[in-house]
Amino acid sequence: MIKFENVTKTYGDKKAVDEVSFNIDEGEFFVLIGPSGCGKTTTLKMINRLIPLSEGFIYFKDKPISDYDIAEMRWDIGYVLQQIALFPHMTIKENISQVPEMKKWKKKDITTRVDELLEMVGLDPDVYRDRYPSELSGGQQQRIGVVRALAADPPVILMDEPFSALDPISRKNLQDDLLELQSKIKKTIVFVTHDIEEAMKMGDRICLLNQGHVEQIGSTDDFIHRPKNDFVRSFIGNVDAHVLKQVKLGDIAQPISETYATSSNQYPKVQPSQTIGDVYDLLAQHEAIFMDNDQAAPTHIVTRQFVFSYLAEKNRGVS
Repeated sequence: MIKFENVTKTYGDKKAVDEVSFNIDEGEFFVLIGPSGCGKTTTLKMINRLIPLSEGFIYFKDKPISDYDIAEMRWDIGYVLQQIALFPHMTIKENISQVPEMKKWKKKDITTRVDELLEMVGLDPDVYRDRYPSELSGGQQQRIGVVRALAADPPVILMDEPFSALDPISRKNLQDDLLELQSKIKKTIVFVTHDIEEAMKMGDRICLLNQGHVEQIGSTDDFIHRPKNDFVRSFIGNVDAHVLKQVKLGDIAQPISETYATSSNQYPKVQPSQTIGDVYDLLAQHEAIFMDNDQAAPTHIVTRQFVFSYLAEKNRGVS
């Protein structure tokens, strides 16, 4: 879908991005991360030509981005900023409708699309479509920013630290909402963040940049268990913390043994999508928790001892 081939961006004598090469697959959630000044936002903005590249090539759908009409190309690439940048004098419907109107969609189709998108992010169209941005919370405004980028159904969405200005609870909720949305719409998403925990939670693959260079590209598992150098190890920090926050209970749960089969009322039930970190305090109070699988009786369990063993194995694997 998107290909970087020896891409360099210079500002005078300084190379902000230095011979970067990678591919982003169709439908992939690809995260760019790194310390301040590493070139991640510059890399993102070169995709839709907000920043021109100095050397190399970027391909979009197997064609150099320079070959596209810039306005038409940007219609096919949604963009979500950290600064939400909704038009304050426009209603929510009018904000979302901007690109469909420029593409000359029928008014009926635009209204249908706006309502569909609002419902998709849990905002009742009858309540929110005619409100103004100032009448929404920060988290609600950012949801509008996301669906506005989706309005004309572009194949690619660029997201530049979209949740970093939000409080921790709103940020976590929007992360979860975006992952759930992506499971349905399967867009190609390029996502910039400075937060390694966010990167590990969100990305199918992560690209770690440092001083304009690619240090490593891979999955969360690659970064935890196969860091390529000391910079990568230093950047990902404490492995236990990331394991706690990234490993889903459904991925490590075991079938219920006879020991616990008759005790389903004694232990709490949790969702398989929750992480070890989400229920760590619960495991301090109960030796086991059951997976809520919407059946009459739970079938899988996570025990306190199993979690401790799992973390010990992770640490052995990294050392």
